[in-house]
Amino acid sequence: MKEKIIEFIYPEGSKELFKDNFPIPAKLNIPDWYKKLESSWHQKTIKSCMPFLDSLSAGYILKLDQDFYIKHNFINEENNKKDSSFRVSYHGMHDLFSIKGMNLNSGYPEIHPPEQLGEKCPFNKKNKGLSYYKILNPYTIKTPPGYSCLFVPLLNNNDDRFEIISGIVDTDTFEIPINFPIIINGDKYPTLETVIKRGTPYVQVIPFKRDKWKMKTTEGSKSKDFIKHLKITKFLWNNYKNLFWNKKKWS
Repeated sequence: MKEKIIEFIYPEGSKELFKDNFPIPAKLNIPDWYKKLESSWHQKTIKSCMPFLDSLSAGYILKLDQDFYIKHNFINEENNKKDSSFRVSYHGMHDLFSIKGMNLNSGYPEIHPPEQLGEKCPFNKKNKGLSYYKILNPYTIKTPPGYSCLFVPLLNNNDDRFEIISGIVDTDTFEIPINFPIIINGDKYPTLETVIKRGTPYVQVIPFKRDKWKMKTTEGSKSKDFIKHLKITKFLWNNYKNLFWNKKKWS
């Protein structure tokens, strides 16, 4: 089967700025705790679960191209109201970015007010009712005709301070950089003051073909279900991997 190509296109003349921080296949971002985990006959762990590994290694990873300083859900002394602050390492260089066509955050952060999500959206509670900051992404992402991309927080491997709001974009036709609103994890950090470093992985990009689907619900056959069950119990170890799993290729 011919390999499909996904392109991450950076602005002309900016290679030196980004080359040490280019997007990578997700398989190169497997967490250390998982690598060190062992699984044996006596103690099976998630290390032997192929669906979990597939989630860690699916698609590609975008990494932050700037340091972000975030101070979230503090009391502003000027008006005695809840506030948040969002600054970047390239503070004050907005005009330079505009001239060079670089889609990067500057001294003028882009936001989505909480009202855009409505009163009942659970994201507003988690984000403490404050505005959502946007991480500007410098790459234009291009896929072959008929292919879109699912953008999600890193599956089973996300930073616990924040996460992007997930979305799907038709990257075969949308030829401008995609930006990512973020939710601060107010469930764990009611107040947060932190620096999220350049190079922090923050988006998992999973390309997929836009097939047409139709759902139906059917009753299974007892004999077929029994045969499937026998297959699963044939071996003591790696049943799914040996009988059902298909290796995925992301490079």
